[in-house]
Amino acid sequence: MPTYDYRCDLNDRVVEVSHRMSESLTTWGELCARAGIDAGDTPPEAPVHRLATGGNVITSNSLGSGPAPACGPGGCCANGVCGLG
Repeated sequence: MPTYDYRCDLNDRVVEVSHRMSESLTTWGELCARAGIDAGDTPPEAPVHRLATGGNVITSNSLGSGPAPACGPGGCCANGVCGLG
């Protein structure tokens, strides 16, 4: 399940929770219940809003450990990929 950050303007706290993409939390009470935390002095009906955070962007440059090694003089390994012999 994806994780989302929600912020309560009344207490200025940000809480991360997991839920389905089709769900949305709207109050501090709902958020605390989902996160398993105590609401403290903040009224449970205080509004919260989901922040536009997360979603790490993966590019081809960040995948793996770099380019595959090139074949050296004399040909490649038996399986055709150098260094993986």
